[in-house]
Amino acid sequence: MSRPRIQIQLVDKKGPHGCHRGHQVGDTFDFDTQRGQLCPMAMHVAFPYIDILRYGGSIPGQPQGTATFCCPDVDVINVFTVKIVEP
Repeated sequence: MSRPRIQIQLVDKKGPHGCHRGHQVGDTFDFDTQRGQLCPMAMHVAFPYIDILRYGGSIPGQPQGTATFCCPDVDVINVFTVKIVEP
């Protein structure tokens, strides 16, 4: 059984400053091929959600196959959505 593809998208910004890596709302990343382009702090937060979704789990209170999280930089607070991409 192959693992599903995972997409990470920047969907909102809450903090007073711009992203230190230059990410903008609407930026999208393929976890398998582009994860190195994503800010390491955001990737650190994303990985547990990705692992849960990729191996069949779900996040309480989130639509099936998705998870929403924030980057940990209080000055930036980018909001990302991780989702399984159906073939």
